[in-house]
Amino acid sequence: MRKYFITGLLVLVPLAITAWVLNLIISTMDQSLLLVPANWQPTTHIPGIGTILTVLIVFITGLLTNNLVGNYVLRQWERLLQRIPVVNSLYSSVKQVSDTLFSSSGNAFRKAVLIPYPHPQSWTIAFLTGAPGGDVKNHLVGDFVSVYVPTTPNPTSGFFLMMARKDVVELDMSVDAALKYIVSMGVVAPEHVPAGQSTGQGAGVDAVH
Repeated sequence: MRKYFITGLLVLVPLAITAWVLNLIISTMDQSLLLVPANWQPTTHIPGIGTILTVLIVFITGLLTNNLVGNYVLRQWERLLQRIPVVNSLYSSVKQVSDTLFSSSGNAFRKAVLIPYPHPQSWTIAFLTGAPGGDVKNHLVGDFVSVYVPTTPNPTSGFFLMMARKDVVELDMSVDAALKYIVSMGVVAPEHVPAGQSTGQGAGVDAVH
């Protein structure tokens, strides 16, 4: 009975967690229906309608701003936000982070690396986010890189560290595989790559400047 019970858990737990996450995402995105006038909203709640509306809003926004007129309107809107106290600093910070994360030409979260943390005798997986800048760079002696160390099993929280490039080991592992490894607390191990055989996941830590 114990064997059958554990087998049942192995089948149902992943399904239950997946259903819960999808339900949370769809329920959150369904809140976009509040943007629709009351007389246009459906009389009966249909799960997923808000999700479709959210995807359409994002797509149409990208379509409209990807031309001269839309780009001009966007710049005027950003200038207006920059004149509002508090909103200015918050919006600018969030926009800089999102531009860095979602830019196809950026280096943020493009490489998984191995670093000694929290002490030299233990190691953990981190992600390259760039290189130190501003006045911080003036106080660091040597060549440093910026890394993000996610926590387990919730990778959305973690630590931001600046480490010497010589102490950072690039992994021949995709970001997706590294995230699965972290979230599963090491249970879901990535495919083993023999030493000296590269799968071409990146050009090396030296590519991040």
